[in-house]
Amino acid sequence: MYHQLRLKTIFCLKSLSHFKHQRYSSSNLTFTNPNAHLTPTTSLNQQDFTYIVSSNKKITNFIRAGNLDSALSVFNGMKFKTTITYNSILNGYSKKQGKIKEARDLFDKMPERDCFSYNTMLACYLNSGDVVAGKRFFDEMPVKDVTSWNTMISGLCRNGMMSEAEEMFLAMPEKNGRSWNAMISGYVEEGDLEAALELFKDVPTKCVVTWTSIITGYMKSRKVGLAENMFKEMPEKNLATWNAMIAGYVENGRAEDGLLLFRKMIDLRVEVNQSSLSSVLLGCSNLSELKFGKQVHQLVSRSPLSVDTTVGTALISMYCKCGNLEDASKLFLEMPFKDIVTWNAMISGYAQHGQGKESIRLFDEMTNQGLTPDRITFVGVLIGCSHAGFVDLGTQYFENMEASYGVKQTSDHYSCMVDLLGRAGKLAEAKELIAKMPFRPHAAVFGTLLGACRIHKNVEMAEYAATNLLNCNPLNAAGYVQLANIYALKNEWANVSMIRKSMKQTRVVKYPGYSWIEIKNVVHEFRSGDRIHPELKDIHNKLYELERKMKLAGYVPDLDFALHDVEEDQKEQLLLRHSEKLAIAFGLLRLPTEIPIRVFKNLRVCGDCHQATKFISEIEGREIIVRDSSRFHHFKDGKCSCGDYW
Repeated sequence: MYHQLRLKTIFCLKSLSHFKHQRYSSSNLTFTNPNAHLTPTTSLNQQDFTYIVSSNKKITNFIRAGNLDSALSVFNGMKFKTTITYNSILNGYSKKQGKIKEARDLFDKMPERDCFSYNTMLACYLNSGDVVAGKRFFDEMPVKDVTSWNTMISGLCRNGMMSEAEEMFLAMPEKNGRSWNAMISGYVEEGDLEAALELFKDVPTKCVVTWTSIITGYMKSRKVGLAENMFKEMPEKNLATWNAMIAGYVENGRAEDGLLLFRKMIDLRVEVNQSSLSSVLLGCSNLSELKFGKQVHQLVSRSPLSVDTTVGTALISMYCKCGNLEDASKLFLEMPFKDIVTWNAMISGYAQHGQGKESIRLFDEMTNQGLTPDRITFVGVLIGCSHAGFVDLGTQYFENMEASYGVKQTSDHYSCMVDLLGRAGKLAEAKELIAKMPFRPHAAVFGTLLGACRIHKNVEMAEYAATNLLNCNPLNAAGYVQLANIYALKNEWANVSMIRKSMKQTRVVKYPGYSWIEIKNVVHEFRSGDRIHPELKDIHNKLYELERKMKLAGYVPDLDFALHDVEEDQKEQLLLRHSEKLAIAFGLLRLPTEIPIRVFKNLRVCGDCHQATKFISEIEGREIIVRDSSRFHHFKDGKCSCGDYW
């Protein structure tokens, strides 16, 4: 079975919209002289006035670019300052976490304050999460306008205090569109779609922000059809509306629709931003749409967003998840500024591709540059150690996380350690670690242990892992399937039958394994024993040819991975028609020799397919990249990047 996703050439981005500068006039400025203890100055010549206006604009531009240090440098160097100058710096503090003390000190030093000053100081408190201090400041404000009330309501909503926000909303002496939008967005973020819709009905004048909030609410509630209807009915759309739809499609497993909508957005010349690109690149990652991702990269490279750290990080993540580690690494090296998220993306990318040494090297380089790792960093590092078999090193990182870096161990880190120990055959140690967890183990921990039990064919430990996994989630198909597979490896067919019967009784749905490959913008999907693909005859002929050559080269089918109680020759035929082998054979038939064959699989690649792909890469002289549910495998010249440790 296969489906098609045609990609149209993407047009270049327009230049980013210019920010509108605040207008100044001598009649509405209050000038202060820091050298005269901030005493108001009564007269200035035109040159001084021009200098102040120019300096204020510089500060505003620096604040908008997120460069508070440069803004402060201009501020501290100014001989004369205006209320607008102070307000701009105060606004900069409001956008930075941990700057509440500096903001309050500046506010207290202001010779004169206006309503904007008070509202900005209020925003500083609320953005820092100090709602109590913010409410106290609000109550003490000498004058409150509608913006003051909206700032307070928005802060309460952001901090999940919807009942308090609703109480304040009802008490407002005057409401505007932002008041209604703040409440609706708050309900949406809290997941209370019913309350958001009820308020939506009462909005006197619905603007594009109001409609977009409801679209976001529908998407969060997985009501994609209702979101689509509203999108079509909206009298006006803005960039946030398009972004909400694209992100919603991707989050709801409909990334293909998200990519198509992004293409339509570009065709209509709607300018994109960080959010648009991050969502569409995540969609490319989910679909393994490398070609579309490259087109997005071309779009970005011709725009001011080419130097944006968030967009660059999204591109790195896309390349890594689509199997193109070379381009990800190149882009990483070229980025002018990297934040912790950028480093994490590259560290995780190396880890998923089995290059544990590179993950560790990058981690050391990052810490040597003075960056502090976070919990995501250590997930990447531990995965890298696990996939490379660095048991002792991984254990050392795990044990020293909090003492050396102040990062507390989470359930994700414990899952990585169980995987690390399990892959190395240390199943007893993995079980012991689970018992020592300071919180209740979740299903993924036992699922990881169960996967390791299959590798090492340990039935007793598998039963322990499966029992606990199903206690956490009785409808988890993987628990039943993995245990049944382990019984099959031991030829315990009665137990296999018992497991399958239990699945039917509890109505557990087993999702079938499948593989896919993209050729000329068409995604071809294969299932094991596929009978639908129109070119199946040619594919089977290619597989028979490969089978003869592989056996002459020393390949012996691993019948342990033919999990059916049938004769050996039937097992060989079942193995030969596994979904990844069908996809690889099709790639050999249709792709030029200089292009790597990239195959993606929704489950873990089986041991026989892994061994066979090594032989195929050498016989055919081709590079074959297989991404399964766990990692990437790069096959070349009869070897795999995982070193057979997977």
